[in-house]
Amino acid sequence: MSDLVSSRSRGKGSVTRSPIYDHAMDLCLMIEGQEGVSWPEWVALAQGCEAHGIPAMFRSDHHLNLDGRSDRGSLDAWATIAALGAVTSTVRLGTLVSPATFRHPSTLAKAVLAADHASGGRVELGLGAGWHEREHQAYGFEFPPLKERMDRLEEQLEIVHGHWADGSFSFSGRHYRLAGLDAQPKPLQRPRPPLLMGGAAGPRGARLAARWADEYNTVMPTPAEVRERRERIERACDAAGRAPIPLSVMTGFLAGRDRAELRDRRRALAEWRGTDELPDTWIVGTLDEAAEQLAALRDAGVQRVMLQNLLHRDLDVLALIGDELAPRLV
Repeated sequence: MSDLVSSRSRGKGSVTRSPIYDHAMDLCLMIEGQEGVSWPEWVALAQGCEAHGIPAMFRSDHHLNLDGRSDRGSLDAWATIAALGAVTSTVRLGTLVSPATFRHPSTLAKAVLAADHASGGRVELGLGAGWHEREHQAYGFEFPPLKERMDRLEEQLEIVHGHWADGSFSFSGRHYRLAGLDAQPKPLQRPRPPLLMGGAAGPRGARLAARWADEYNTVMPTPAEVRERRERIERACDAAGRAPIPLSVMTGFLAGRDRAELRDRRRALAEWRGTDELPDTWIVGTLDEAAEQLAALRDAGVQRVMLQNLLHRDLDVLALIGDELAPRLV
């Protein structure tokens, strides 16, 4: 397992080695692709991130709308990311997260590799066990019990690493077997595109992250939960003989420059979601209030936050995040 480094390219074709983070806390964009995001909307979002200095845009990897809305579909995550890589130049692109149940690990490694080359070295792979049973049934994917899904995930993590490493790679596990593979070409990012894992830092997840991941992401936590999960990841990394990996958070986001703008966005979000109820752990408020909530996560040990913007057609949110909120957290 290599040290914690990744490529953070700031221009297509310019790939360098540098620490995985160079800021106290980055604010990134998170988009739920299964909410009916069209290709022109994806382009506008990615290019909007670049225009407003948002360093990365992540997307979910779901095939089916999670709320049963049949009118809202999803473009394939890695096809979308590869295409966006070709029409952008600075924003990093990745998944939170790709289910191990959706793709054979060799297919996944090749898809990420193509996106890595198309973007000039700006992609990140989030990989998880998969959880939404209904979309597995609808699309014909196997949905075994959680232990088997975690077993598959563990094998996939090693196989993806093997695909991107130099030299010959063979693997013989319960679910996958590869013999004498030297996959070409190799990623532009060296030693590989950053790999994220996520969850609540349970014993097995923490152990796998400590062995294979470059970052651990946890969803909608309180600052107290961040501290607890960070400590578990740090202990797992220590047991694996490596430095602690960075911790990030994915959380819902709803903000306005003033109370009137916040009310307007909350009304629009309620119409889109069909409910006005918001989880307590979302970042919600005016810019000052949102900055205070994010600062609490930063002080608990979070190094970047993926802000889930469900109002994906409201591009002014990108200006709010990149131009006005991010500078308050420097």
